[in-house]
Amino acid sequence: MKKLLILTTALTGFGFAASAEDITVVSWGGAYTKSQVEAYHKPFTAKTGINVTSVDSDNPGPQVKTQEEAGNVTIDVADVEYSDAVRLCDEGMLETIGMDALPPGADGTPAKDDFLPGSVTDCAVATIVFSTNYGYDTTKFPNGGPTTIADFFDTKKFPGKRGLGKRPKANLEMALMADGVPAADVYKTLGTPEGVDRAFKKLDSIKKDIVWWEAGAQAPQLLADGEVSMTTAYNGRLFSAAIADGKPFKQVWDGQVYEYDLFVVPKGAPHKDAAIEFVKFATSTQALADQAKWIAYGPARKSSAALVGKFNDGKTDMGPYMPTNPENMKNALGSSYEFWVDHDAELNDRFNAWLAAN
Repeated sequence: MKKLLILTTALTGFGFAASAEDITVVSWGGAYTKSQVEAYHKPFTAKTGINVTSVDSDNPGPQVKTQEEAGNVTIDVADVEYSDAVRLCDEGMLETIGMDALPPGADGTPAKDDFLPGSVTDCAVATIVFSTNYGYDTTKFPNGGPTTIADFFDTKKFPGKRGLGKRPKANLEMALMADGVPAADVYKTLGTPEGVDRAFKKLDSIKKDIVWWEAGAQAPQLLADGEVSMTTAYNGRLFSAAIADGKPFKQVWDGQVYEYDLFVVPKGAPHKDAAIEFVKFATSTQALADQAKWIAYGPARKSSAALVGKFNDGKTDMGPYMPTNPENMKNALGSSYEFWVDHDAELNDRFNAWLAAN
């Protein structure tokens, strides 16, 4: 058996070359990458003898694009957001995988019927359903904490700094929902100049109280360090901080924005065949269910749901912490990859200009 190599490092351009016996998998770090190491990497190495080198990134999608444009691809598999998966595929920067390459579910269900709607494209295979929601430090609000997305923007009723991801995606949607726009109308509203103005005006209302985070692991750390009283975050990060680390944090699901994360294989990946075998293994029924033992993200296969039970502590039921739990979906928004593929550049420009303004 070849020795498993897990190398977690800050992503600075991947200035290294994996050996012939390695594949390099790039993901988002922290508790999320740990869940992948335990559920995917170690079992894959045990089954195939292929080493997995794990590299952390604040956002793997742009790194794939940078390597493709430079003609120096060292990534074999990357975990990316849906809009990046679509854009990179459209630009010819990803290898084709496709539904036909994927194994059936453990119950025999064909892959095309087992994966959740829209979770497999020509070039990408989803692993999880995750959400951006927010959490707060319960010790900051002994008389009762926030319960709605509007409360996140109410610094009079709930004082304290707010943590926000340093990008427009999810922030603009949450701002509109906090301002009274129904979830079903968010993208229709955000697709107009007036709607964009409305979202930024809502962000203006807390701008002086915002502490920005850029990597997923930073959000719960801001809470733990007392730098903010509440923060948006990826739901699994908040779960890990509260349940695994015992922090006094509580999640608020109202106004959550949920979406898929997907595995892709960059065009010209050094170990393409092994990379595709890894993707097939990692998105199998059991592997996806096993990841849910380590972090509160919902598996992208229907056949995995029945196999999701307790957290790896053996006592915490995972169901209530999943974004797709019915109780958590009462006022939830599915992120529109079509919208972000079409509007990403202009809204990022607007967001950066807003950041720079006084």
